[in-house]
Amino acid sequence: MFYPPSPRAIAPDEAAALIDAVPAGIERVGLFVDPDDDLLAAVLAAAPLSMIQLHGHEPPERVDAIRARFGLPVMKALAVAEAGDLAAVPAYAPHCAWLLFDAKPPHRADALPGGNALSFDWRLLRDGPGVTRWMLAGGLDAGNVAEAVRLTGAPAVDVSSGVEKAKGVKDPALIAAFLRVVAGL
Repeated sequence: MFYPPSPRAIAPDEAAALIDAVPAGIERVGLFVDPDDDLLAAVLAAAPLSMIQLHGHEPPERVDAIRARFGLPVMKALAVAEAGDLAAVPAYAPHCAWLLFDAKPPHRADALPGGNALSFDWRLLRDGPGVTRWMLAGGLDAGNVAEAVRLTGAPAVDVSSGVEKAKGVKDPALIAAFLRVVAGL
């Protein structure tokens, strides 16, 4: 997480130390919000990411520019609250390795672009989003992830706040519970 307003944000050298412990074959995804090239270059110089996740207002052209300049696949998060929000899928799909569907943030000045422990009406994705490489995010936890996957058919899920005991503080027991449920799907 390379977005300083987030309680989950870390410095590139901290990310590098974490990445050193990641086994081969595991994706190392860095999350950015409307990053400029200098930030991306600084993070990538320190932390060998395998994918860039964009969680801001980056248009498809910016996704292409980042992918071309840094030579990494890009995952784009799309904020969803209603069916019309899925209209952006065709514009982004050709430019992204993955799409991530997350709940739209609340209309508050202090709201983060994601990680707000909010979900959206998963039935909006019951017929699929029209792409094969996509993830479901937003308010997922051990108590609701099975239903979310059942309703959407999501091939992958993303969790953050749903495995925290406090904002930005992961709880190993909650992570284990989440993984047990997902492993049973």
